[in-house]
Amino acid sequence: MAQASRRPAMLEPWQDANARPFLRIQNVTKAFGNVYAVDDVSLDVYQGEFFSLLGGSGCGKSTLLRILAGLETPSSGRILIDGVDVTDVPPYARPVNMMFQSYALFPHMNVEQNIAFGLHQDRMPRAQIRERVESMLELVRMRDLAKRRPDQLSGGQRQRVALARALAKQPKLLLLDEPLGALDKKLREHTQFELMSIQERVGTTFVTVTHDQEEAMTMSTRVAVMDAGRIVQVNTPSNLYEFPCNRFVAEFIGSVNIIEGRVIEQLDGEVRIQSESFEQPFVMDHLDPLPIGTSVAIAVRPEKLSVHDQMPSDRPNVVFGKVVDIAYLGDVSIYHLETPAKTVVRVQITHEQRYSRPHFSWDDQVFVSWDSEDGVLLTA
Repeated sequence: MAQASRRPAMLEPWQDANARPFLRIQNVTKAFGNVYAVDDVSLDVYQGEFFSLLGGSGCGKSTLLRILAGLETPSSGRILIDGVDVTDVPPYARPVNMMFQSYALFPHMNVEQNIAFGLHQDRMPRAQIRERVESMLELVRMRDLAKRRPDQLSGGQRQRVALARALAKQPKLLLLDEPLGALDKKLREHTQFELMSIQERVGTTFVTVTHDQEEAMTMSTRVAVMDAGRIVQVNTPSNLYEFPCNRFVAEFIGSVNIIEGRVIEQLDGEVRIQSESFEQPFVMDHLDPLPIGTSVAIAVRPEKLSVHDQMPSDRPNVVFGKVVDIAYLGDVSIYHLETPAKTVVRVQITHEQRYSRPHFSWDDQVFVSWDSEDGVLLTA
């Protein structure tokens, strides 16, 4: 799962101890009766970030977004935008705009009228409105469709009109609620890059909510993974994928094989782990010493595994199994291998050459291996 390339400068602020957060969420809690939708969340977002709140249904991400917009009042905690406390500021007085999943376009207005609506509400002079609308139409490449109504537009075009309307008021912070959820897969993939390009051009800080991990990984400078109202881990997409902090994040981001076991030996920079599901122990990189007997889990991504016809002699971690399922996806093949203990291991092999076909067939007896640094040892 690849993260799209972004300018290096976009990846620096949170690593700079002297950088001031643009958006600061301090110990925010939102309770509905005895249910905590958001539970003591603290988070810093920096100027110009494309930041994603990622999680499953009911994790609290949409409630947190509504709190940022002023549509919900937190039970406790503070929200600061550009150094100003806006916790008790009403939505219309915040330097914030929100783009809804439904786009909420006015069906009786054409494209330019939809974009201009908020500017008319703010009583901006007509000449300035025309100039602003023209710049927004140019930004989202909708100049030729300015006179069309929403029902005459495709899903991707309606999404761009909604974005232009949200940006027309030049908010300091733009909130996006599942912005690509209404689009089909191919259009969604195209629009991800288009949305990133627009965000980089205008320089506005974006905070988006999504349950789609691929969407978050593609577009974001950083991602906050949420579960049960709390933030579990915040990091760049690549670090979330390669260095999950616990089993929940490892399983939520991408595909992963989880092998449970316990520490049986501490080596120099490595630990030896014994699993009840496998006869031979495994060796994993781990710098911090772990007491013998500590329960751990090995997380290994399917693409990190190698498949062999014969037992490899130079790999520290080897599993024997039988091919029970194959999925040919064009660019890759997915194999499910069943071990003698009935544990299923998932392997992904990339087709690097044209006319590539699955390398193995059903019921083939194969060996799977990986190096000690190819996986992550999870202790929590």
